[in-house]
Amino acid sequence: MESDVQRPVSLLLNRRGGDYRSDFHNNQTPSNNSKDVEGGGGSFSSGKWPSDYPMKIIWKRGFVRLVLVAGILWMLLILAVLSFHVWSCQSSSVFFSVICNKESKVYNFLNTWGFVPEQHRCPIPVVGNPERIVIPEGRTHDQIVKNISYVMEDEPLKDGSQSSQLFGGHQSWKQREKSFNLSSSMKVHCGFMHNGGADMDLVDIEYVKNCRFVVASGIFDGYDVPHQPSNISDRSKKLFCFLMVVDEISLDFIKANVTVREDHNRGQWVGIWRLILLKHSPYDEPRRNGKVPKILTHRLFPQAQYSIWIDGKMELLVDPLQILERYLWRGKNTFAIAQHKHHRSIYEEADANKRRKRYARPLIDLHMKIYYYEGMESWSPKKSSVSDVPEGAIIIREHTAMSNLFSCLWFNEVNLFTPRDQLSFGYVVYRLGGAFRFFMFPNCEYNSLFVLHPHTREHSSKVEWVKSLSEFKGNGSSMKESRGGLGLWTPYPGDLNSVALPKVVRASKAG
Repeated sequence: MESDVQRPVSLLLNRRGGDYRSDFHNNQTPSNNSKDVEGGGGSFSSGKWPSDYPMKIIWKRGFVRLVLVAGILWMLLILAVLSFHVWSCQSSSVFFSVICNKESKVYNFLNTWGFVPEQHRCPIPVVGNPERIVIPEGRTHDQIVKNISYVMEDEPLKDGSQSSQLFGGHQSWKQREKSFNLSSSMKVHCGFMHNGGADMDLVDIEYVKNCRFVVASGIFDGYDVPHQPSNISDRSKKLFCFLMVVDEISLDFIKANVTVREDHNRGQWVGIWRLILLKHSPYDEPRRNGKVPKILTHRLFPQAQYSIWIDGKMELLVDPLQILERYLWRGKNTFAIAQHKHHRSIYEEADANKRRKRYARPLIDLHMKIYYYEGMESWSPKKSSVSDVPEGAIIIREHTAMSNLFSCLWFNEVNLFTPRDQLSFGYVVYRLGGAFRFFMFPNCEYNSLFVLHPHTREHSSKVEWVKSLSEFKGNGSSMKESRGGLGLWTPYPGDLNSVALPKVVRASKAG
């Protein structure tokens, strides 16, 4: 009977550990082999094995296999869920896009580490028929900022005289700092100071009073002609005002190159676009003038509840009602803007601006030193936002108190420093400390919203070629802007000499 038990055990041991039993007997004396279990010889005495020993080994091996299989299945399940999450976020189906949460930490982690495929264009999960879109009733109410008013005149100087009239005003460093301290009622600088320029004709002021839904664009210094949007539903044509803001140079250029019709109220039209003339340009730099309708849409068209801004060189391809439903109403957002294709840190974007000569290099460096001194770190996955750098050519807004405040603060930074608004966006988000919530949507969807047309001519100014502050001295002083960027020439209340900007890894050739 003992030999019957020993035989299967020997086979099992030989399979698991080689010739264990033969080694065991070779190392034992005959007297040791004859000891009984009760005699203290241990479990393996006299070659006797417990009757349940083979089953214990089988159960042990089976349990290990079960744990390994369960672990593999669990990992496959996690990978399947993550793959489905990435796929649903790129699906054109509304049903699957609702499941996706592109603001989640999981999606941001996958995107940061390169698991989300990079696409130039991808389908936008919009509602198929604009006629079926339900427009929300009422307005979105903010919890923190409830009322906002605007500074319209600068404080008198110490000698009692009045400072020169500027569109953005003479905001002091102290006033700037105070504007970031949130309260239920706030009064801030927000352009449109008395006698500062950017004046609308009375006929246009009356027209925009009836505009609750606005698609706005702008052309300055004659760089573009209006491009007619495509795929606009009859419902949106009745609901939206399509407003093209132009300066006097651009109006003359447009009249010389395309057909402009005039209605019985003296309103001027190019196709679906109503031309809105801004007389007395507030800045010397055309790019800075273009920031007025782009960022201060709520000030230019105060009756508007919703607005979609697109740059003048773009042809819109998606119905504006579909855009509002996709980027605002579906996720209960009040502000939406696209993520930059290449850069996430403002310091990367600043480096690209210098490489592509978008503005004077030393002034860009000074701008960034101020932000770094004030605590603006490079973007990292630890931040709550997808990126600190947007693609500013399309901005989708509901004009709530908080949204309007953000636009004012963003404009003030553009007014004080360089006109490169992408450098200031993330800074204002940082200063508001998470109080301003917005939707930063994928760049591939952004590229699917429009067709990009080339400018009629390339923009260039001498200031963009400046490499040293010394070039602004003497005859070069004429390159200084007289009505914008004054914060770059006003003594800063802090030691910037010791500031060393973070190193930038150039991940792309594009700027």
